[in-house]
Amino acid sequence: MVLESLGGSLRGALKKIASASRIDKQVVDEAVREIQRALLQADVNVKLVMNLSNRIRDRALSEKPAPGMNPREHVINIVYQELINLVGKSSPVSLEKQTIMLVGLQGSGKTTTAAKLATFFQRKGLRSAVVCADTFRAGAFDQLKALCEKQGVFFYGEKGNPDAPAVARRGLEASRKYDVAIVDTAGRHALEEDLIQEMMEIDAVVTADHKLLVMDAAIGQQASEQAKAFNRAVGITGVIITKLDGTAKGGGAMSAVAETNSSVAFIGVGETPSDLERFEADRFISRLLGMGDIKTLIERAQETKVEDEVDVEALMRGKFTLKDMCKQMEAINKMGPLKQIMQMLPLGGLGVDLSDQEYQVTKDRLEKYRVIMSSMTEAELEDPKIITASRIKRISRGSGTPPEVVRELLKSHKAMQKALKGMRGMNKMGMKRMMKKFGPMMGGGGM
Repeated sequence: MVLESLGGSLRGALKKIASASRIDKQVVDEAVREIQRALLQADVNVKLVMNLSNRIRDRALSEKPAPGMNPREHVINIVYQELINLVGKSSPVSLEKQTIMLVGLQGSGKTTTAAKLATFFQRKGLRSAVVCADTFRAGAFDQLKALCEKQGVFFYGEKGNPDAPAVARRGLEASRKYDVAIVDTAGRHALEEDLIQEMMEIDAVVTADHKLLVMDAAIGQQASEQAKAFNRAVGITGVIITKLDGTAKGGGAMSAVAETNSSVAFIGVGETPSDLERFEADRFISRLLGMGDIKTLIERAQETKVEDEVDVEALMRGKFTLKDMCKQMEAINKMGPLKQIMQMLPLGGLGVDLSDQEYQVTKDRLEKYRVIMSSMTEAELEDPKIITASRIKRISRGSGTPPEVVRELLKSHKAMQKALKGMRGMNKMGMKRMMKKFGPMMGGGGM
């Protein structure tokens, strides 16, 4: 998987730099070789890898560190910047009234992406509509209709009507009152003449603001030729790379697109409707290197209204009850899979590598904590100090968990409360200093 195997290999190279007693040619060469191996295994073009390697080596050995940065941080920052250049800039997608046409080969995940894209805009406060102009694949109508109904998205299609341009035209007329209209078109096993002709006819009817090519990350370097071919046919404005969570070739697909005149607009990182993310090179590389992705984490919190459920001011005053802890756990659960959320946190500078088993253990432990807290009284949730040994026994019986797990929960709460009290002294200047220090690793802008 691109975010795990590639990210793990790159973090391994950077950790060697971070732990080196001094930065010299030998240390840089060794790190560059590891980066080369990681990128080649991710199916990145050999020529691109060699160019990247030469730039990293030249800059690391010739450039002087910026003020306040030691040589190790300087080299890590160079790697970060060059990897951003490798995957390229993102396609601009504005949050305003627009029409989007999706094109791509069969099996790329285009139909599912249409529903995910509609959900993305709805989470941003725009009303979305999806038009099924895929009259070639028999199951496209039913699949897209079911996905849209599940997400509360307006759907238009004409089952059995083979005239795709006419369906697209009537679909747009029916979608006029919506902010974003997404037109899903047919795919084929190859870019055939009849597919090109149909796309051009639909394009003439739709006059889309954006024409996005949907591609499976598993095609790797072939993404370059596919993007060029579709661009010649209909003039694409951006690319959506799907299934990044299920292939080791995602790095090749992303760098290949960057090599063309196209750029990536969105990436698919999972099966759920919320697993389509706006692609931004700095955020993507930051997460890949274990430096976190604070911007996306904040956006997720805003979209799921997490800030409405947690009293941040009370937390900063040091008031942190078990009830607050329970709310936080529920809020994190709403924001998405635990694994994704943890990858967005800048844990330990260059990240903490956890296996799927360790993530599952953490998830199971949090679920146990939730059950334990549901067995407590209101007074106990508000003031954990009153929980004595006899109360622990009662809570243990009520929740069906051993007493030591109840004690573990109380210990975790106490540690979190202590950490929050320690943050009370951080004023705005302290926050600014922290943002300045981590700015280059977080995409340059702060939190």
